[in-house]
Amino acid sequence: MPENLNAEETAPHARVAADVASAMGTDTTAGLSSSEAQARLERLGANELEREAAVSAWRRFLLQFKDALVLLLVAAAVISCIVWAVERETSLPYEGLVIITILLLNAILGFLQEGQAEKALASLRAMAAPEASLVRDGVQRRLVTRDLVPGDLLIINEGDTVPADARLLAVAELQTLEASLTGESSPVTKSTQPVASDAGIGDRLNMIFAGTTVSFGHGRAVVTATGMSTELGRIAGMLKTTKSPTTPLQRELDRLGKQLGTTVVVIAAVVVASLLMLYGAHDAATVVQVLMFGVALAVAAAPEGLAAVVTVVLAMGVQRMARRGAIVRKLPAVEALGSATIIASDKTGTLTRNEMTVRVLVTAAGRVDVTGTGYSPEGALLPQGLQELSGAWKQETDQLLQAAVLANNAQLNEKQGAWSIQGDPTEGALLSAARKAGLEAGETRGRFPRLSEAAFSSERKLMSTVNQDGGPSGHRLLFTKGAPGTLLERCTHELSGEKAVPLTPERRAQILLITEEMAAEALRTLGTASRSLDSEDSAKEAGRKASEFEHGLTFLGLIGMIDPPRPEAGAAVERAKAAGIRPMLITGDHPGTAVAIARELGISSDDRVLTGTELERMSEPELAKATQEISVYARVNPKHKLRIVKALQGNGEIVAMTGDGVNDAPALKSSDIGVAMGITGTDVSKEAADLVLTDDNFATIVAAVEEGRAVFSNIRKFLEYLLSSNAGEVLTVFLSVVLARPLGLGDKGTLVLPLLATQILWINLLTDGAPALALGVDPAEPDLMRRPPRPRSEGVINAKMRWDIAIVGLVMAAGTLLVFDAALPGGFFEGPGGIEYGRTMAFTTLMLFQLFNAFNARSDAQSAFRGLFRNGWMWAAVGLSIALHFLVIYVPFLQAAFGTVRLSGGDWFRSIAVASSVLWIVEGMKLVARIKQRPETAERAGEDSPVARQSPGSTNAAA
Repeated sequence: MPENLNAEETAPHARVAADVASAMGTDTTAGLSSSEAQARLERLGANELEREAAVSAWRRFLLQFKDALVLLLVAAAVISCIVWAVERETSLPYEGLVIITILLLNAILGFLQEGQAEKALASLRAMAAPEASLVRDGVQRRLVTRDLVPGDLLIINEGDTVPADARLLAVAELQTLEASLTGESSPVTKSTQPVASDAGIGDRLNMIFAGTTVSFGHGRAVVTATGMSTELGRIAGMLKTTKSPTTPLQRELDRLGKQLGTTVVVIAAVVVASLLMLYGAHDAATVVQVLMFGVALAVAAAPEGLAAVVTVVLAMGVQRMARRGAIVRKLPAVEALGSATIIASDKTGTLTRNEMTVRVLVTAAGRVDVTGTGYSPEGALLPQGLQELSGAWKQETDQLLQAAVLANNAQLNEKQGAWSIQGDPTEGALLSAARKAGLEAGETRGRFPRLSEAAFSSERKLMSTVNQDGGPSGHRLLFTKGAPGTLLERCTHELSGEKAVPLTPERRAQILLITEEMAAEALRTLGTASRSLDSEDSAKEAGRKASEFEHGLTFLGLIGMIDPPRPEAGAAVERAKAAGIRPMLITGDHPGTAVAIARELGISSDDRVLTGTELERMSEPELAKATQEISVYARVNPKHKLRIVKALQGNGEIVAMTGDGVNDAPALKSSDIGVAMGITGTDVSKEAADLVLTDDNFATIVAAVEEGRAVFSNIRKFLEYLLSSNAGEVLTVFLSVVLARPLGLGDKGTLVLPLLATQILWINLLTDGAPALALGVDPAEPDLMRRPPRPRSEGVINAKMRWDIAIVGLVMAAGTLLVFDAALPGGFFEGPGGIEYGRTMAFTTLMLFQLFNAFNARSDAQSAFRGLFRNGWMWAAVGLSIALHFLVIYVPFLQAAFGTVRLSGGDWFRSIAVASSVLWIVEGMKLVARIKQRPETAERAGEDSPVARQSPGSTNAAA
């Protein structure tokens, strides 16, 4: 059985292609069978580079204790146990055991969160896995590259990333970029001829290598090596360690966490020093209690779990995007999506159905209408003014469609009554039209076997093939299709009946006028032409490219086709506008077609369009001004796209740009959010993009923007919740020290604090875990897509959030100290209980404060009572937190561990009443903000009315 065939003794590059295929057990037409491929996959392993072994579960668990504050808490627990062992004041070292228990629970929570994040990211990697085209069981299909095996028959096209080392069997002007292996920056032209066995990698012109890119042409090859046996695998030692990069958002939050941690440590140190100065260090137990309290305060107030929660929320949001058809390749795109102000979209397949349908054929005899839709070859050809197509008119039409079938690489397939195409949608539509006319692609291609090809490119705008006529004449013929204007420049005659008549200037002008009229009908136009190669050309043909014969052609006619708009595209455009996002249409199609589609979908309300030719003549300032007013661009190439992106960014826009071709990669990389087409896109465009659409649908981009906004909004929600809750804890303790004497806590010169270290840690465990995660999966607010985009310069914490955090923290601290003071004798209010009762009341009130605050955090503008029950996870988290707190209050063993006593129904009522104040105060703040915002909203609505709006194409008109 053949193995990886890249050893020097086998040297596939030194052998004839057919011998290599035979040695690999590969049928050069049908490829491998599925059963044989599966057997090889099991024996040889997946086609992927080795990665560093995953961190074991026990090591990941131990890493939860690496934080400096956690280590301080471990030390405090150990010291507490030592003091207990010396003094034996209680039956068990409750304080030390509780701290250790909480540390373990925190570690378990962090461990589970990291595991969830890793699982989510692994599934995303699987969804974004690259694919390759190959033939198995005689059928061309797409397959995840890791499942390729030696012997597979690859189909490679322009823009593909080569998935494995392979020996070329057939090429059509194939060129690859091999700088990743050889350092050679120029494209390498490939052939199928054997080379010397000792040839270096750069000289193995009949081989393609894993990791390189096809820059031009296409071909077939048999896989000779996969995985670590490839040339790339040999130098992959440095690639084995695959680290997940941190996003800008994660780095900002990490920086924020460190800043807060430092601040809290300073505050904790001040509190400890103040306590020691106020109450003195009379005995070891007091010193240990103060130190543990300070450490507990620092640990509780620092949001050390923030990064893990962010990762989980991002990963879950990205999975939701994937379910809606948008695969996020780079996590920063999630953040950028919330700021997008422009969606610059291609037309074909994104705004339209990508099911081209031929509607019109025009030859010298006149116009023929074609019925039917989509790729199904059901329909008829109806010549204007006649019942059926016949005579010279039919001959012209057959010649027109014959050229369209032969200068064509697509395949039309039928499975269980459903028709689909393999290849370019335009070429698929041509095959369907030909079949309606009675021309079978298989029979036509069988009679005219292809000898060579000049592939289509955006620069040439033509595709040509040289074919051998298998009929009596035996002539070699050239067939060409392409843009009518470009094609006519190479034509000297036109087919009229059976004869080629000279193409006069007047007839050229008439054909171009017909092209304009068809474009006004939103039809995309193609022309076809042909020529018979004379004896001199035929003698030289074997050594020349097909493109060299593109002159002296006979024009055969025009083909008009349409790609109808997607039904959901119009609604998506309106949603984008309502969200303050300006849609733009950028296409290589005719200006008339572009304007017609843009007007139908609501992208543009006028006929203004900027063509690539006009754009070429513009200076950068002129283009920057034009992009502020014009939303439709036609006849543009990828270089023009790049200029448009830079002009928009120069105007301060955040641009999401779509693309599918190799040359779109620079524009995708330069844009703020590069969006590649998952169906029609090349591997190069997908690698350059941040987002890949699995359905190539404009509506999916808008849905991804909504998900991106929701993810960022949820991150802000739980961040505000965590920081305001932690601020409440810190201020409660800090103010209890500052106001010790007015509160009656320091009158007897003993250490009396409203909360124990274990109680602070318990609150932190209850409220920073489940409720924070529940906020991370909060449903998107109803008006999320009616808000303007978030300014890119605005950080994750804005000025309003800082103000809200400060107010909520003060309300929590004041309420908790009020309840604590009211429970004890002395101070501002005379209370009935002892210190344990007072601490239990403060402990419970502060915990309830934070749970009420979780509902506040669900929106910074809308009332907490709006959509109160939309987030079931929030209610589950709150219920869990209260249930666990009940155990601490009423279970005797836990009472001793946490220093609590039983509370009555009246005690709970008072704690709930005071804790709910944070909800009512924030509700009042939100109400005032909404009342103040109403005049501004009305004013903006007036400015955006049809009467007031001055420029239909102006930036962010909907904002």
